[in-house]
Amino acid sequence: MTNDEWTAVHLSLRIASVAMLASLPLGILVALLLARGRFWGKSLLNGLVHLPLILPPVVTGFMLLLLFGRRGPIGTLLADQFGIILSFRWTGAALACGVMGFPLMVRSIRLSIEAVDRGLEDAAGTLGASPMWVFATVTLPLILPGIIAGMILSFAKAMGEFGATITFVSNIPGETQTLSSAIYSFLQVPGGDAAAFRLTIVSVIISMAALLASEFMAYYAGRRVDVE
Repeated sequence: MTNDEWTAVHLSLRIASVAMLASLPLGILVALLLARGRFWGKSLLNGLVHLPLILPPVVTGFMLLLLFGRRGPIGTLLADQFGIILSFRWTGAALACGVMGFPLMVRSIRLSIEAVDRGLEDAAGTLGASPMWVFATVTLPLILPGIIAGMILSFAKAMGEFGATITFVSNIPGETQTLSSAIYSFLQVPGGDAAAFRLTIVSVIISMAALLASEFMAYYAGRRVDVE
């Protein structure tokens, strides 16, 4: 593989990892709200969370550009107040990938929360544990397999994301050119089929490794919970 191909692989791994880890705390919070919350606008929140699954990725990327671009309301605020620029940067690619993978993460964690036996939490509460302590010591270990599955699904989605990313941050080699956009670029030039094929194989290997790791970690976490 050439240096450009390795750069695309390393950049994709970094973007997918940042997207997954940055969205995890919010994903747990939103999943908890959707699973346990009783408030006005819950259906609206649920719809907003899952909107990226329904909309064409290009539309999601364009909406991100409108909001987080240099002329967008959020992008202007971040640039002027904090010096943070997301459009046409790898951090913007991580944002786009995080948004696209967020529904998968939330859904997986939410299903795990809904499957928790509330009696176990109530028992811990009657023993004097605070709600935060109950969540940290009872709920969190029980939903750990769902969290791991959600993280891996988000990571895999980020690795394969193309439409939203290329719309929001373009296809800049070494900065925003991920595996998917690199494959697309190689297919547009004569003789680029071999490079595209190599990157496709790498993408398949990384995705399969992520899924296998998810199965292993979820199984191990489930066994630990059963033992405890």
